[in-house]
Amino acid sequence: MNKSILFKRETLISQLESTKNWDVIIIGGGATGLGVALDCTTRGYKTLLLEQVDFAKGTSSRSTKLVHGGVRYLAQGNIDLVREALYERGLMLKNASHLVSNQSFIIPNYRWWDNFFYTVGMKVYDFLAGKLSFGKSVRIKKSETISRLSTLKVAKLKGGVVYHDGQFDDSRLAVNIAQTCIEHGATVLNHFEVKNLQKDSKGLVNGVVAIDKESNTEYTLNAKAVINATGVFSDDILQMDDATAENSIRPSQGIHLVFDKSFLPGNDAIMIPKTDDGRVLFLVPWHNRVVVGTTDTLLDSHSLEPKPLDKEIEFVLETANRYLNKRADKDDVLSIFAGLRPLAAPKDKSEKTKEISRSHKIIVSDSELITITGGKWTTYRRMAQDTVNKMIAMNKLPDANCKTQDLLIHGSNGTVDRNNHLYIYGTDQKGIAALVKENSVLGENLHPRLEFTKAEVIWAVRQEMARSIEDVLARRVRVLFLDAKAAVEIAPMVGELLRAELSQTIDWRAKQIEDFLEIAEQYILK
Repeated sequence: MNKSILFKRETLISQLESTKNWDVIIIGGGATGLGVALDCTTRGYKTLLLEQVDFAKGTSSRSTKLVHGGVRYLAQGNIDLVREALYERGLMLKNASHLVSNQSFIIPNYRWWDNFFYTVGMKVYDFLAGKLSFGKSVRIKKSETISRLSTLKVAKLKGGVVYHDGQFDDSRLAVNIAQTCIEHGATVLNHFEVKNLQKDSKGLVNGVVAIDKESNTEYTLNAKAVINATGVFSDDILQMDDATAENSIRPSQGIHLVFDKSFLPGNDAIMIPKTDDGRVLFLVPWHNRVVVGTTDTLLDSHSLEPKPLDKEIEFVLETANRYLNKRADKDDVLSIFAGLRPLAAPKDKSEKTKEISRSHKIIVSDSELITITGGKWTTYRRMAQDTVNKMIAMNKLPDANCKTQDLLIHGSNGTVDRNNHLYIYGTDQKGIAALVKENSVLGENLHPRLEFTKAEVIWAVRQEMARSIEDVLARRVRVLFLDAKAAVEIAPMVGELLRAELSQTIDWRAKQIEDFLEIAEQYILK
């Protein structure tokens, strides 16, 4: 099939109409659901994924942008979890080289004992990574620590420990995985909401009722297996299955503040190992800005747009300022975003999030609905493999081997020039260049403060299944996460580009702008 129509919504909807029976239907288009879809389709199963809003709309676009083993889990003695994540980290670098990069981190030490303690700890981390190591950790002197981190407080500084981990663009990877699924024969749809589960005469789940949120058309879809991969929304689907089901998820919120590059001008990230709440705080270079986070706040409810709490904002600012000689204030925050982690609800009603398991869990309901929860971005592939193997063990699907270990993700290419902001498109850079050649206006920047161009907006709609201003500016071209005020200023222009591209009305554009501005408000720190 012609690549240009492969990702068109009309093409994907027609596949829904022509396929009566699916092997697998996956509910949820975040990292986990997309990973399961990719694993299923590459094993040869007829695969459908439905996402109620947009790929990575929830937790999967709101991470700390790290592909990592989890230094904190090492301190907790969770060796197996760390080893598994470090292995997966190596595969992600290999399979999505345009989006995942090797990032050096420095742990600044202010006590002699710390210097020794973190050097030993990071050597264990290196050892667990084995052949897929990103580089050896080393102890560095005070003078080198200062020269590499020019904004770091010098008083009482003893030195630092350098280690290596991965850094990536989360929602860009989600979109590229969705494209990879489609290229391998899966049907993957965003803005498509599952309203109900279908069951056979024995009470076993054998399909879903879903609605296309653009046309309001309802579909009844049959499948041998249904996977609930909805993250913090897992309980909503479990309660669709069984109204009496108890909550299995306790959402924990993590917020991030984004600053100008001047707060961390070098190439190194900073890892602050001991904050007041026993977590670690990261300052990570990202798209020529700096992401600072995160927090861990247990919540009683979940939403599509979680709100950062004042105490979380204060905590991140105060902790960062303890280590920086360039003071970071609220006025310096370019964007603020909050994400929810779907933690397994503790049986003893414990309030300590850092003690709740971060490893993934597969739950099989009496109806044979399969729910996959927990885990983290780094282990998305392994979570998918375990989930599909579980379906095979349940005799839902014929046996077939997992193919994702060496599978290149859409856009992946060998050489990456990180001096050009288009590097995140990998092999698709050629397509964006062709758009500009065709129409030079598309080469214009979206905003004087931004490096992104109009061509990227058109590409997002034509090739990356973006359907709204928010889809484009939050998850394809990451403006909302990098400079929320600039995102607000360009919303009308982006709305016009979308309106023309999707042959929509002036009223549609007005509603799009209104909806986007309402969401963007939360990303601007008042």
